[in-house]
Amino acid sequence: MNLIEELRWRGLIHDMMPGTEEQLLKERTSGYIGFDPTSDSLHIGSLVPILLLVHLQRAGHKPVALVGGATGMVGDPSGKSQERSLLSEEVLNKNLEGIKKQLRKFLDFDSKSLTSAEMVNNYDWFKELGFLQFIRDVGKHITVNYMMSKESVRKRIDSEAGISFTEFTYQLIQGYDFYWLYQNKNCKLQMGGSDQWGNITTGTELIRRKTGGEAFAFTCPLLTKADGGKFGKTEAGNVWLDADKTTPYQFYQFWLNAADADAEKWIKIFTFLPQEEIVNLIEEHNSDQSKRILQKRLAKEITIFVHGVDEYLKAVETTEKTFGQKDLPIESYTEEDLKKMIGIVHIDYSKERLQTGIDAVSFLAETTIFPSKGEARKMIQNGGVSINRHKIATIDEVINDKKLLHQKYLLIQKGKKNYYLVNAI
Repeated sequence: MNLIEELRWRGLIHDMMPGTEEQLLKERTSGYIGFDPTSDSLHIGSLVPILLLVHLQRAGHKPVALVGGATGMVGDPSGKSQERSLLSEEVLNKNLEGIKKQLRKFLDFDSKSLTSAEMVNNYDWFKELGFLQFIRDVGKHITVNYMMSKESVRKRIDSEAGISFTEFTYQLIQGYDFYWLYQNKNCKLQMGGSDQWGNITTGTELIRRKTGGEAFAFTCPLLTKADGGKFGKTEAGNVWLDADKTTPYQFYQFWLNAADADAEKWIKIFTFLPQEEIVNLIEEHNSDQSKRILQKRLAKEITIFVHGVDEYLKAVETTEKTFGQKDLPIESYTEEDLKKMIGIVHIDYSKERLQTGIDAVSFLAETTIFPSKGEARKMIQNGGVSINRHKIATIDEVINDKKLLHQKYLLIQKGKKNYYLVNAI
């Protein structure tokens, strides 16, 4: 398969300009994707554009990663219902450095080959560009009618919040990025999410009108979850690529807990496994979904890609200690094991209260593990609550400081999958 055929099979093509596939077959092509510096870390929603650049490089083309030092000061209205807060220059620079560091983990920037990746910051060409020069050299080539025809602009104009002039001109700024890269880096391809199609095509139009040249583009679909939830979001918030924001264990767990329908889709998108192997994995998984073959392989591949083999192995070990090896003595768990394995709920509780002892029902209600004593009592009677791997036998069982692990912790399990780490303070 050529690059476009590969990406299409993986579900990574949404819209594509005519001639794009032919251009990629004809010659080595430089293609770019922009990354929005709203944080000092990318999250898993950014993995799709990262993977597009990796696929591009592996196919013998040159990837260009654009970090938006200038556009980050403005804000893209695409997919937004209201204008976001603008970033200070200090915060923006911190975010840019964080993103650059992460991108270097996934792309080869250092080789001497013609496919070596390049990183650019659009602030470098916008900082000397004055407003009058911009509206003369860029604004006159794109009509207001053309700009208002974009869906992202129409939605905001029709909304109660409206759209500011700042955001309205964003497509001109992004379009100029493409034009500048076309002129100075011979970059003929732009990629991005499907919500960027309007901005991207403004760039190809600006190139056509200013130079008479031809540029190309394709977008990938915006991911959704089978249950309708937003991809990359958990109860705790974004799933980040930075290990300090989302631990490798939590990252691994996100993929491991994917629904069957999502796992079947995501293993094509987020791994580099060949088509034949993926087809076989799907067949094997569907023969016994309880084994969660797809989820385990997906979680393995993407955790190694982002965090490396060592962190993957630690995540598996922690997962086994939490959910798998039920017979493993709780005393063998280190304090670090306990802290890492519970990525779900951490609860502080009075150590003094435990010194005097408290009945299990009251303890479970006071820690808010259960919303009421009645629900706690019912679950205990049904055999659904364990402390430190031992099932609570009766509602009268006393919880005291003698049960503390490392003189600090209690490991609570509610039902099959709900875990809590109570920290006695």
